[in-house]
Amino acid sequence: QVQLVESGGGLVQAGGSLRLSCAASGRTFSRYAMGWFRQAPGKEREFVAAINWSGDNTYYANSVKGRFTVSRDNAKNTVYLQINSLKPEDTAVYYCAAETDLPHLIMILAGAYDYWGQGTQVAVSS
Repeated sequence: QVQLVESGGGLVQAGGSLRLSCAASGRTFSRYAMGWFRQAPGKEREFVAAINWSGDNTYYANSVKGRFTVSRDNAKNTVYLQINSLKPEDTAVYYCAAETDLPHLIMILAGAYDYWGQGTQVAVSS
């Protein structure tokens, strides 16, 4: 199985920045598409960003476009989510997910991913 561990969350003032990391182990990492999702209390799990296995294609939810950047370092088996200009509505648990052979058209769907991390909490104060 693939194990994913998120880190980098915390409490940040509005307008601040965070860099989330997702470290993968257990199987070959470089061929996996990676997604970031978030879930706030009482809300549905929401797509945030995704990146294909080679790192040359990225996808973002409209709500985070221009503020969030997803990247990966396959040599380190790690995917990153750089979050800038944080807003209170960004407060959520952020999860990374992995899947092989994932068509780009469904990379935004949580149900397309088989492997998930435990999540890291991001809290933005006003």
